Amino acid sequence: MRLTILGCSGSIPGPNTAASGYLVEAEGFLLGLELGNGTLAQLQAVADPFDLDALVLTHLHPDHCADVSALTVLRRYHPAPPYPARPRLLPLYAPPDAPTRLANAYAPNETERAVTDLSDVYEFFPLRPEPFRIGPFDVVAVEVDHPTPAYGLRISYGGRILAFTGDTGPCTALNELADGVDLLLAEASWTDSAERPAGVHLSGKQAGELARDAGVGRLLLTHIAPWTDAGAVLAEASAEFPGAEVVKQGAVYDV
Repeated sequence: MRLTILGCSGSIPGPNTAASGYLVEAEGFLLGLELGNGTLAQLQAVADPFDLDALVLTHLHPDHCADVSALTVLRRYHPAPPYPARPRLLPLYAPPDAPTRLANAYAPNETERAVTDLSDVYEFFPLRPEPFRIGPFDVVAVEVDHPTPAYGLRISYGGRILAFTGDTGPCTALNELADGVDLLLAEASWTDSAERPAGVHLSGKQAGELARDAGVGRLLLTHIAPWTDAGAVLAEASAEFPGAEVVKQGAVYDV
């Protein structure tokens, strides 16, 4: 598997950095994970957006899905779309209310919201706890602790495993999600403090503890907010899991 970072800024885009967005590739199959603010621009720098074979949204906060509206415009109104050589409908895996939520985000006013339907652009599949397949990947979605329905993902291919926490506070589901994986892509939105609200995000310390306790091979930190000191987050994580790294936009990692 190959992991490409389209964007990694937490909660909002940062200076010259898009919000959450990633690509996972194997056997020529291009799987998108998240499509937050600014990520469609980054996607176009590395691939034709029509080459996406599927898209997964772990939850529906704008920093993880805002650019779905822009992708909708591209797939619906591009003057020379590659249909029928490429499938007209993009498979989109997301929480069950995604068809309504994404239509609401796309519609410009109440009148159009009443009739907006994205089923001509996407084939929606609800994330569910049972293992399922997307192209060559075996995928497990685990519900995690966040203010809105949200999932972590465990993606397997060729005997290698990538786990992505999505957005979450510490929870028992993360232990199962990360257990023994080759690469853990973990959000670490802030430094550790008793004053942080529970059930929202991980600190650098918590991400490092998770990686250590789960016996992962490699820890990559992402979703660090622009107002957070990334060096401090990395120091916390590295104290628990030596060798932790902060991802960079545009970076490519082999799993």
